[in-house]
Amino acid sequence: MSLKMELVERWRAGEKIAALCREYGISRTTAHKWTKRFEAAGYDGLEEQSRRPKTAPQATAEDVVMTVLRVREAHPRWGPRKLHPLIRRKLGAQAPSPRTIARILKRADKLRSRVRKVPVHVVAEAPKFVPRAANELWTVDFKGWWRARNGDRCEPLTVRDAFSRYVLAVVICDATTEAVRQVFEGLFRRYGVPGTMQCDNGTPFISVRSRGGISSLSAWWLSLGIRLVRSRPGCPQDNGGHERMHVDIAGDVQIAPGADVHAEQRRLARWRQEFNQVRAHDALGGKTPAEVYKVAELRRPKPVPFAYPTKLHVRRVARSGHAFFRNDEPFIGTAFAGYDVGIEVVDDMHVRAWFRDIDLGVIEVVPDVSPSCFDAARAMKPTPRRRMQERRANAGPGGA
Repeated sequence: MSLKMELVERWRAGEKIAALCREYGISRTTAHKWTKRFEAAGYDGLEEQSRRPKTAPQATAEDVVMTVLRVREAHPRWGPRKLHPLIRRKLGAQAPSPRTIARILKRADKLRSRVRKVPVHVVAEAPKFVPRAANELWTVDFKGWWRARNGDRCEPLTVRDAFSRYVLAVVICDATTEAVRQVFEGLFRRYGVPGTMQCDNGTPFISVRSRGGISSLSAWWLSLGIRLVRSRPGCPQDNGGHERMHVDIAGDVQIAPGADVHAEQRRLARWRQEFNQVRAHDALGGKTPAEVYKVAELRRPKPVPFAYPTKLHVRRVARSGHAFFRNDEPFIGTAFAGYDVGIEVVDDMHVRAWFRDIDLGVIEVVPDVSPSCFDAARAMKPTPRRRMQERRANAGPGGA
């Protein structure tokens, strides 16, 4: 504003427009626009004016906008695509497109935006493992829940041998790591340890926000020497045989709920007995799963040692999920607490973590320094151990 006033005043004093334009670095068109506005409205004409066009031929008519908003109020949970056929029946050829309806709802603050969490680790390919014998591949999942007649929630954990179709367990339990691990400990003692475990991306089997997608439960499986196979997100067909078994449970048990959760568990046990011992399967040549499920050797559930390559630095992960390396304590993940991981040096400030043969990704660390600079390097990043030492020092004698 001050530059405009200065230019106009100097122009009124008799200075040439061309010289003023060169001095102020503007075009003659702009300078003449300012002088004309000053002549028409004085200093008020030098105020910034809206650049919005006076007409908008492509703008949506007001009656169309009001119709869209009224239909939205009648159906507050419908989106632009579902609202479009209803609006088209009301307005005919004047009906806006779904994209225009979305813009109208957004301007009126009537459109809810969904914030999607981007998973850290997912799989992009369908599993291709084909079992050749019993206990080569187990599949596991939670059957969709239902209510017993007294309102108890029934959500059974189902475990199945993929080669023989033998149902190893149908147990109603909580979807927690402790409850599921307790079930698998009993299965491993009775049936042995499988070579491969296939699951979906749900908890507690997988944690897509963890490094490598590994959860505490799947880390335990891997420590026992079990290979982990995951289905793609939103692709139940990747574990089609297991999902087909869930359809049988829904048709035989879920369709007529029992009195309570204990009655449902007894019914599931009888269903499992019939499925394994009585029901013949065409895929098994007319045999029952119990006739095919034969295990030559049972392996006890003991941790299987893993030899990391010599170029990796082997470190034990603490309960906090950190692993001490050089002058830093990079966070690996609480799922790996108590297990050894391999750390591969990428450069001075980055390392790559490995859990057995699974790549956990690149982690930023404090650069390697000489012993004389150890305290300075530690001060660069407040690690959990350093924070604990500082709390103890500040607490004084007798402090916790």
